[in-house]
Amino acid sequence: MQLGINKSVTLSDGKTINIETGKLAKQADGSVVVTVGDTMLLAAVVAEKDAREDTDFMPLMVDYKENFSSTGSIPGGFLRREARPSDHEVLICRIVDRALRPLFPEDFHASCIVTLRLLSSDGDTMPDALACLAASAAIMVSDIPFIAAVAEARVAKINGEFVVNPTNEEMADAEMEMMIAGTAKDIIMVEGEMKEVSEAEMLKAIQIGHEAIKKLCAIQEELAAATNRVPREYDHEKKDEDLKQRIHDFAFDKCKAIAAKGLPNKSERGQLFGQVKEDFLATMSEEEIADNKFLINQYFKAAQKAGVRETMLDQRIRLDGRHMDQIRPIWSEVDYLPKTHGSAVFTRGETQSLTTVTLGSKKDEQLIDGAFFSGTNGFMLHYNFPSFSTGEARIPRGTSRREVGHGNLAHRAIKGMLPEDNAYTIRIVSDILESNGSSSMATVCAASLSLMDAGVQLIRPVSGIAMGLITDGERFAVLSDILGDEDHLGDMDFKVTGTEKGITAVQMDMKIDGLPYEILEQALMQARDGRLHILGEMSKTISAPNAKLKPHTPQIINVRIPGDTIGAVIGPGGKIIQEIQSESGSTLSVTEDGDFGIVQIYGPDQESIDIALAKVKGITTKPEVGEIYDAVVKSIKDFGVFVEFLPGKQALVHISELSHTRIEKIDDAGLKEGDEMRVKIVKFDDKKQKFVLSRKALIPREDK
Repeated sequence: MQLGINKSVTLSDGKTINIETGKLAKQADGSVVVTVGDTMLLAAVVAEKDAREDTDFMPLMVDYKENFSSTGSIPGGFLRREARPSDHEVLICRIVDRALRPLFPEDFHASCIVTLRLLSSDGDTMPDALACLAASAAIMVSDIPFIAAVAEARVAKINGEFVVNPTNEEMADAEMEMMIAGTAKDIIMVEGEMKEVSEAEMLKAIQIGHEAIKKLCAIQEELAAATNRVPREYDHEKKDEDLKQRIHDFAFDKCKAIAAKGLPNKSERGQLFGQVKEDFLATMSEEEIADNKFLINQYFKAAQKAGVRETMLDQRIRLDGRHMDQIRPIWSEVDYLPKTHGSAVFTRGETQSLTTVTLGSKKDEQLIDGAFFSGTNGFMLHYNFPSFSTGEARIPRGTSRREVGHGNLAHRAIKGMLPEDNAYTIRIVSDILESNGSSSMATVCAASLSLMDAGVQLIRPVSGIAMGLITDGERFAVLSDILGDEDHLGDMDFKVTGTEKGITAVQMDMKIDGLPYEILEQALMQARDGRLHILGEMSKTISAPNAKLKPHTPQIINVRIPGDTIGAVIGPGGKIIQEIQSESGSTLSVTEDGDFGIVQIYGPDQESIDIALAKVKGITTKPEVGEIYDAVVKSIKDFGVFVEFLPGKQALVHISELSHTRIEKIDDAGLKEGDEMRVKIVKFDDKKQKFVLSRKALIPREDK
């Protein structure tokens, strides 16, 4: 008996994608297995039949996990099982969520969980684009209402050519990489990083990706038709059309008038909007308020949103009084924290980031242990968003997915501008102290300033700007440097980062079911003007990286050594390297580089570096016959003494080589452990592969 329904599509890169349903996970509302070569991804979706009481949104949860068994490996750690999602998995959850969310009907409020599992991986097929395809296909074969199929495609520019869905190996040479999500009709989401590309190049990449997306959406429609999909009936919204109209009639014009004031202070605007609501409540009885509390809040938000949007479209006035392309006032400061390696405060309007730079050694690199990615990461950027930044009292519950996502965007914006010869492990931490929109872009600006303050030779400064959109389907307004309220009330959040030469990272999310190319192009060009303006303001604080590191910044050097001396530097069980670290106060790490080794020495000051360097050179230097050394007695035997003439190198000074006069007993030499003596290498014993040392060769012979 044949199980399941299969549909396949071949993309322009020659790869065939197969989607299968009806074979696995049949108790879910919808499930599919997506296969490309030896890579297989399972998606299963379940949505509750009814919405929770007083819910006016859709609680969507995307859970992506990479099974270690997919690559034939066992997880590390004590538990030896898949546990807390990695940042890599969280980021995939986010890009899938952001692609799906705008395509559920606005009145569908049932909890929905999309589960994605990487079942098999060839190690080269990137699973993140497949994840969105699998999630959308699972919904399409279910009875869960969904506006249109969605898919994602990765577009990279490699050796001057655009490549759709490149392999992991091909990505190593990419100068541009973008993940694009869309329906057959419109673009829904964009995220990527690039090496200072133009707006025109980015638009071309999006268009190329959209062509692949159209094919992936079409195959989902075919699959859904083959399963005889019938969307479920639902009624998730409480309705009171009379109450809705009463609130609209009372609040709409008043909210328009408040919006038209152009008040720059968020708190003042909030108080005025709140007063309109209070005035309306005063027209109702306590019983009526108690019975309709949820609907009153919902309908007032709708009236406020409609009023603000109408003001923007009609009068071209923004909430804080700015022009559509105007940037909020900016001030910044560097070297704010005295003991950090680098620091900056960046403030734009009511959004503020305090950002620090810490320069560490190779041992400070982040260890990545995943099914698909493993290794180390020498550049980290962490974004923190405490509740006080928005005046809220909220208990911290660990790092949120939003914090991971915003930190990743800033990381991608900056990393291409770090110097190639950087020897330090770099950690940047952005603490958002105030927030009224564009806090991730404030992080990019503050990170750039703090790196220059630290003396990291940034290739060029990077700034970031968040663009917004208000549209009623016919009219539209593109907003530069959006406020938090404009983000909440608007239809787009489009973040663009870059230097004076081009774009370094983008992230776009739509709250409507698509974005025409002409609006996208205007947003990009307007973002360019804003980005350059912000760079100009940043240059007033610091225009180029400091020439030197801070005096309290640890020093670091890399020493190249012969490959056959690596073991000698490390010593048995790490004994030698531990001794060097203890004696010098530096931290050492050793890595292989072809036929050579690289010893990284990381110390609190130059003195500690010099001590460690001398010992490493001593160990790795190949002694030559005739050379003279200051040696230390390590042990005393009847036939002579063993001395350490170079770090980690010992040899025998035979009793006959201690003095020109005959010594009958070693005790007569008057030596003890720890004594110093000068010795000379007089020959190399080929048979024993040992150096022969002499003290008497350096002692003038007395005349008889």
